[in-house]
Order: sequence, then structure tokens, then C-alpha cells
Amino acid sequence: MSDNTEFDYIIIGGGTAGALLCNRLSADKQNSVLLVEAGRRDDYHWIHIPVGYLYCIGNPRTDWLYNTEPDPGLNGRTLRYPRGKTLGGCSSINGMIYMRGQARDYEQWAQITGDDEWRWDKVLAAFRRHEDHWRLDDPAKASDAFKQLHGSKSTGGSGEWRVEKQRLRWDILDAFAEAATQAGVPATDDFNRGTNEGVGYFEVNQKGGWRWNTAKAFLRPTCYGRPNFEMWTNAQASRLIVETQPDGTQRCTGVEVWTGQEMITMKAHKEVILSAGAVNSPQLLQLSGIGPAALLQKHGIDVVRDLPGVGANLQDHLQIRAVYKVRNVPTLNVLASNMLGKAKIGLEYALRRSGPMSMAPSQLGAFTRSSPEMEHPNIEYHVQPLSLDAFGEPLHHFPAFTASVCNLNPTSRGSVTIKSADFRKARPSHPITCPRMKTARSPQTACA
Repeated sequence: MSDNTEFDYIIIGGGTAGALLCNRLSADKQNSVLLVEAGRRDDYHWIHIPVGYLYCIGNPRTDWLYNTEPDPGLNGRTLRYPRGKTLGGCSSINGMIYMRGQARDYEQWAQITGDDEWRWDKVLAAFRRHEDHWRLDDPAKASDAFKQLHGSKSTGGSGEWRVEKQRLRWDILDAFAEAATQAGVPATDDFNRGTNEGVGYFEVNQKGGWRWNTAKAFLRPTCYGRPNFEMWTNAQASRLIVETQPDGTQRCTGVEVWTGQEMITMKAHKEVILSAGAVNSPQLLQLSGIGPAALLQKHGIDVVRDLPGVGANLQDHLQIRAVYKVRNVPTLNVLASNMLGKAKIGLEYALRRSGPMSMAPSQLGAFTRSSPEMEHPNIEYHVQPLSLDAFGEPLHHFPAFTASVCNLNPTSRGSVTIKSADFRKARPSHPITCPRMKTARSPQTACA
């Protein structure tokens, strides 16, 4: 951490978006770039071993430890709400599934915003540019149609974001996929072609059996070797500084950063970029006086701009996790139930970087429609050769698999609102967010 307090760009949050922005902006040697990350470096070993998500979620070393408010629609329960608190952000603790979404979502955003840059063909070019897809390691074996959808260095892209097939298979998952095709869900080997309808194994952000987070992809070693790039970890942005310009407009000119020992005021000559995620970004805006006026006044925060939408319209996918007991087929429940099985799992990963320790939380996926009248796939299945009460809890002692399902277009909405004007209350011991998921009762929705 240098004594410099002025940069061209200050990027708040070293997660998926922040890491990529650091890479792109610092590529111009004329730009000085500062990354401010509240978490620590991603040097915790469980971040990089794929199955380590089990030890990262719910761990203050890597997770903000947020919870939802008690929800009447969930019988008063609260839900764990994991958010990555380390370099790489949620890409360091998530399920590693590589999923772009459906083309129709981007087309809808373009229509709503009036900005054609959101159109599928526009964002597809960006996806292809940074993608490093395993099937293009030998481009001669890939079809021209595939090359139009995916990218790597061999196709002229920058190729930072590695996408690989999973290094495992399970009979129970193959049987589920076969049953799905018999029920009319088409088989697919690519969920990222614009429509993700079908059933198949997910592709994952891994490289050689290790998690490939955005810190590896976009920060290390590229940004680390640039003299115009600086990174502060264990440094939490506490307030955005907004100043009124001579013409009467308002501009964010800097940010106050708590280093753990002192508060430092940083100045941005060009832009402050807020990329702290769906929870922490609105939280920081509200702490800075940008948000619903009534909420800000309640906490004694001066209103810089009354924007009721800040923290509103939170959407998420509530899943129903159905567990099915099985017979005469291997499952992880059985394999990991004794020391010999665990030793086999560890040895396979140590020697081949494959097997259960290379597993994403979900291995097989299916996108389909809840009824024939639906124009697009609107539900998604995550299928796993295991079962447990909740992630972080022990596996069940009986052979089983899990097929969870969620609605891709929930009509319920939640919110993120501060509970204190003190940024320190945002720390894990005092969660200040409350994404509330309300139940929507509609015959056209499932798992609303």
C-alpha cells in the first residue's frame, strides 16, 4: 500500500466485474488504477480446490456471512446469503458453473433501457473476447458454428476466462439425463448458445482441476506486473464522495477507505467504479447518501440524491431441493461414508485432479419449460449425486441424489437496506442487508 491517494480510476470490489475492469483499464499505461478490496488475498487453499466451496461458504475468511430477514413466505425462516469476501469475490466461492444466460434476457434489457449495447449480439462479442474454451484448444476440431459462439486465443481473443468440461461422470447423473430426454428435454453439450434449453453436464470455470477465479484470470500476473496498477486488500470503502460541480451537476470524485488502522480519502481524476456486487454496491450507495430519502433520513444520513430504486428490485432464484433415495448405484453419500472411500477420493484428486474433489456443487443441469405454453425455458434443475440437509452440513448416511429446481423468472422481489449509518456494522457480525423474497401466487410461475 503506497502513500499515493490520487488515481485516475478507483475500482471498489475485486470480484468478477472488478477484476476484469482492472485488467482492461490498466492496459492503457496512461491510466493509474487502484483496486480497493475489503477481503483478503485469495491465498486460502480451499478457494482453489473445487470442492472447497463447502469450506468457503459460511467462513468469515471468504464470506460476508449475510442472512436474509425472516420471511413469512418461508415460514419465518432466514436463509444464508453467501457473498464472496476475498479477491475474486463470488468467483472464489461459487459453484464454478459457466452460464451466460439466455439471449432473450439481454434483448429484454436492451428494450427496457433503450440501449442496444445490451443486445445479445453485442454482449456475445465481449463473451467471446475473454473466453478460453477447452474445445478450442484444437480449433480444427470445432465447428464454425461453435466458433461463432465461443472464443479463445486461437480465435483472436484475449482468452483469460478458462472454461473446461468436468473431470468426472456419475451413472446416476447419466440415468437422470436419459430420463429427461425420454420426457422430451433435448440433450445438449452447450448451455451457452443463446438458448440454454436441454439437459447435460455443466461446463465449469476450472483449469486442470483447479478453480479458475477472476483473480487468476484477470489480475495475476497481468495486473500485478503493471506499474500503473495498485491493489489494496483488507481495505473497505466506507463512503463515496460526491461533489457539486460549477455547472450544478453532481459527480463522484473519490471514496473514503478504512484500512483497518486509519481512514484515507482517495481521489479519482476520472471515475470511481462501484463493482461491489448486488448486495454491497447498493449498501455503499445508501451509506453515501444515495438511495431512498426516507431510509437515509431514518439513519441520520444526509441525502445526496433521492433514488428509491437503490437497493430495490432484488431478484434471486429460490430453489426447492428434492432428495431421492436410490439403490444399486454409486453416490457420493456412500463413497464418502468411510475412511477408505475418503482416501480414494483424496488420492484420485492428488494424482489426477479429478473425481469428487474436483466437483462443482452441481454437475448436471437441465433447462426446460414448466408448461408447453411457456415461450422460453423458465425452470432449471441442478442435479447432484449426493444429498444433505444444507450445504455445509454432513452428507446423508443413505444412498441418494438431489434434483433441485428453481424458477428462472421469479416475480417476487426483495430489497437491500442498511440498518445503520456506521459502515462497520456491515461486517459479518452485524449483517445489515435484508433481501426479502416474497411469495408470488400465480398459475404461470413455479417456485416464485
